[in-house]
Amino acid sequence: MLLDTDPKIKNITAVHLVKVFYPLIIAKTEQGEYVKVKLSNDQLNDPLFWDTARNICQSELWVPLGRKFHQLLSNDWLVPVA
Repeated sequence: MLLDTDPKIKNITAVHLVKVFYPLIIAKTEQGEYVKVKLSNDQLNDPLFWDTARNICQSELWVPLGRKFHQLLSNDWLVPVA
């Protein structure tokens, strides 16, 4: 099931990564608001994460971001089917 069709899930927003430079990622929401993405220590120290984030930024892909804590979501747009 897609997250955006599930009315119970309100804590996810779609963003474009607009600036990716260590140790900061800036994203723009669908509403035009700019937010600083909060990163874990593992993400900060992972070169593959930074390469991927740069590629996502260059490709202008929409990625899911937690609305409250401004963290990137690893489970993408899907939720488990019960």
